[in-house]
Amino acid sequence: MRADRLLSLLLLLQNRGRMTASELAAELEVSVRTVYRDVEALGAAGVPVCADRGPEGGYRLMDGYRTRLTGLTDAEAGSLFLAGMPGPARDLGLGAVLASAQLKVQAALPAELAGQARRIQERFHLDAPAWFREADPVPCLEAVAAAVWERRVLRVHYRRWRGEVRREVWPLGLVLKGGIWYLVGLADETVRTYRVSRVLAVEETGELFDRPAGFDLAAYWEESSRRLEAALQQGVARLRISPRAQRLLPMQFGAVGAQALRGAGAPDEDGWVEVELVVESEAVAVGDLLRLGPEAEVLGPPELRRAVAAAVAALADRYQGFENFREVHRPGGTDRPGERQVPS
Repeated sequence: MRADRLLSLLLLLQNRGRMTASELAAELEVSVRTVYRDVEALGAAGVPVCADRGPEGGYRLMDGYRTRLTGLTDAEAGSLFLAGMPGPARDLGLGAVLASAQLKVQAALPAELAGQARRIQERFHLDAPAWFREADPVPCLEAVAAAVWERRVLRVHYRRWRGEVRREVWPLGLVLKGGIWYLVGLADETVRTYRVSRVLAVEETGELFDRPAGFDLAAYWEESSRRLEAALQQGVARLRISPRAQRLLPMQFGAVGAQALRGAGAPDEDGWVEVELVVESEAVAVGDLLRLGPEAEVLGPPELRRAVAAAVAALADRYQGFENFREVHRPGGTDRPGERQVPS
C-alpha cells in the first residue's frame, strides 16, 4: 500500500539522514520515479523534505523534524522475534513486515540509542543455514506458519522414508534448526515433529484447536533433541589416532569428538593416542571413521574393526588397476599419513 510506503520513506530519512533517490528506491523496492512521486506526496502533506543537489546531495528531513507515527501493527510486533534473521523472516513471508517494524522501532529510539542500534547492525550478522548445503525448498511454510499463528487444524500430506502419509495435525509451533524448518504438531494425541520440506500439501479443515495446557515449545524441542541424540548414539568405538586426527576429530565429529579427546590416553612416542568415540549405527560409523583415512585405527569393538577393514579392502580392490598402486600405498610410504600422492 502506498500509505505504508510513504511512512517507510519518512522513517528511512528520519533514521538514516540524507539518502539518494537510488538508495531509497533500493530500500523500498520501487523505481526511482516512484521515489520522486512519493517525496512530492510527503511535501504536499506538510513533511519538510529537503533536496540537496550535488555529488553529496540527496533527500533529508529539515533539521529537528521527527515524526511520532511509529505505532507497530500486530504483524510487525509479532515479526520482531526474527530481528537480525532476514532469511528466516522471508521464508515465513514476513520479510517486508519485519523491515517495516525495525524502521519503526529505530524511529522511536532516542538519537543516541538509534545510532548504537545501527552500529550493531553494521558489525553483527546472523546466518542461520549450515555450510555447504542448499536451503530446503519449503513451499508450504507460509501456510503452515499461518495455521500455527491462527490455531487452525491442518490436513497434512507428508513424505516419509517409508512412504507418504496423510494426517490431521494441530500445528503447535515451528522450529528453525541448522537452516532446516520443523513443524511441531499434535497428531493422534501425540506431539510429533515434521520436516517442513517434506510436507507435500496442506489443507485447512476449517476447525480451530486449543493449545495443550502447559505446552512449552522450547522445552519440547530441547527434550526431543536429547532423545534423538541418545537414539543415534548407539555405541562406542575405541580408536588409535594420529596427531593430525586429533586436530580433525572435533571438526568432523563436533561435540562428541571433543569429548573423546578430553578422555584420551597418554600419547605414544609418535604422538598417537587412544580415544573412545561415541558413534551411531555400525553402517554410519564405518563411513564416518573412513573420513579419517590412515590417521586412525579402529581397535574395537571387533565387529566394527572388521566392518572398517572390509570397507578398506573393498576400496583397495576398486583402485587396484592404477599404476604403482602398491608402491604409493605401501606402509610407511613416501608421504605423511593422510597426505599420500595420487598417481598420475
